[in-house]
Formats: sequence, C-alpha cells, structure tokens
Amino acid sequence: MISGASQADCALLLVDATTGEFEAGFDKGGQTREHLLLVRSLGVQQLVVAVNKLDNVEWSKDRFDEIVESLSAFLTQSGFQTAKTTYAPVAGFLGVNLVDRSMPEATELSRWYTGPTLVELLDRLEPPGRGIDAPFRFPVTNVFRGQTATSSGFAVAGRICSGVVQVGERVRVLPGDESAVIKIIESDGESLPWAAAGSSVHLYLSAIDPIHLSIGSVLCPPTSLVPIVSSFVAQVILFDIQIPLTIGASVELFHHARNIPATITPLEILDRVSGAVIKTNPRVLSKGMAAKVRITLRGSTISESSVSSSMAKLPLETFKTNKDMGRVLLRRSGETVAAGIVLSIDT
Repeated sequence: MISGASQADCALLLVDATTGEFEAGFDKGGQTREHLLLVRSLGVQQLVVAVNKLDNVEWSKDRFDEIVESLSAFLTQSGFQTAKTTYAPVAGFLGVNLVDRSMPEATELSRWYTGPTLVELLDRLEPPGRGIDAPFRFPVTNVFRGQTATSSGFAVAGRICSGVVQVGERVRVLPGDESAVIKIIESDGESLPWAAAGSSVHLYLSAIDPIHLSIGSVLCPPTSLVPIVSSFVAQVILFDIQIPLTIGASVELFHHARNIPATITPLEILDRVSGAVIKTNPRVLSKGMAAKVRITLRGSTISESSVSSSMAKLPLETFKTNKDMGRVLLRRSGETVAAGIVLSIDT
C-alpha cells in the first residue's frame, strides 16, 4: 500500500454503501481512514470516490448523500481540497455508472443522478507538474530478472521522481559506491530511448553485480548524488494515535519502498495553522499535534552481523529540494502514527 501510494498521482477510493459496511471501514481504526491519510501524506491531491453497491440499498439517494457528507468532512480535515475531490454512485457488479447508464438496472439511479460516470471522472483528472529539469531520482520498488529475448538481465522497477534518463547513461546506486549503465528502458512492454519524471518504468542495468541492487535503493547521476543520511529533522503531523510518542520512541520509518527502524526526539510543538512554535523540547507528542522532530535511523531489521553499516543510512533530500524525495511516514505496531516532510539533514 505505501509503496504503491508513493508512486501515485491520484487515488480512486472504493467504499461499500451497504448498511454497516461503510461504517465499519470509516469508523476509528478502519482501513478507509488510514488509506486516505496515507495517500494524502504521500502527496496525492486528487481523489475520486466510487460509492459502490448502491443496489444493495435500493439506490437510495439519502444513503449516497450520507456517505458523501461523512467523507467530505474527514477529507477536508485531512488536507484534501473540495475542488479536487469527486464522487460517483456505482454498482460495480452490475456495471451501472462505470462507463454509462444505458442498462435497465440504471433506471432507479438515473431518476436522481445525472452527473458523470466513474470513467468520465477519471478522464477529468489533471496531470500534475513534473520536475523534468531537476536531477534524475529513481527509488527502486522491485528488482527482478528479465525473461524475454529483448529484455534479459537484471532490472529495477519504479517511478521516476524527477529528471530524465536515457539508454547508455551511467547512474549511481545509493546507498553504496556502485554504479551501473542503463541498457534498456521499458514501459508497458515497449522499449524507449529515454524516460522522464512521472514515468513508471523498468530499467535494465549492466556493469553491476545484482547483489548491490535492492528494494529501496535510489538511482541518480554520478554528478548529482542524493545525500546519504542517518539523522534528519522533519516536520510531522500526528494522526489519531492512542499512545503518545515520547523522547526516544521507536518507530518504523517509511520512505518510498524502504522501511527502517528509527527513534524520534521531539524538538518543538507547532501551531497547525500558522506554524508558530508553541513549545520547545516537549517530552510528549499526542494525537493531532504538529511538531518538529529529529529522526535517527537505527539500522536494518535483519541481523546487523550480516548487514553493512550502509544499511542504516538512507538516500534522502529535503522537501524544499525535491518534494517526492522529502516525504516520510512513521508507523508503530502496524499503525501509521505520523507523516511529514524533511526540513533539514544532519551532516
């Protein structure tokens, strides 16, 4: 979920209109709330909500309006803009309002809904701006061996955060001191001479031992390296957590496809609206707070005896330098506790 959301430009949320089912997912502790918080924290701004299974509630307009009202308040509070959030009543099993409403089963829905279909709403999404002029950044989400005659050898998959890459270009693999050459660029099964920011591609590499390739690595130009950090300062928003975060609290840091154990040290509590400092050196951070914290990596989750010290470091940039490379999530015991942006890197 986190790896996929970190590569997304927009989100499609599917909720069940059946009585009791929507409430089970949306109430505190439900996955609907957590998934929305995750995608927004990872930079997704455009959202399409499909209210599904309306046939189970007799195509009730009141039920649709109730769900929209409940979601709208939460989405606004979570940072989604009303103008970039749309809703569509659908019945997926019957195919009603997915592409059209021409079938007999859509008669009841058409009595009160005359808006766009789900596909039409998806077609109206606006492509976000791309950092094509920025240095090339490519977080690796998968490593695999190609199986076709034209695409053989080891490859990495992911989404280009910024910049442009072309066949024959040499790139560095971070963390570490290894470099590789781009042999093939592939997207949707098609071989390309180059690819730019926003593209999800497979990069086939040569001149590197695959042992140096791993999920969470970052590819970049040798002339513009991503800083490798073990400690940094971030501004975070705490979610609806039950147990407060204290000095030295253990968390799991997520950055694209990489997750590393870490500890946090609260530095300042901030006003969520103005950003003004309310308190310095707080001992405890509780739900709903905005805070500035220092995050220190603690190494890999696997045995430290078999992992080099570089595994405790992370290729990371400030949010001001590169928005995609400067977002982080914090989780604890399977729960997302906070999300934020990197303000500065400790050297």
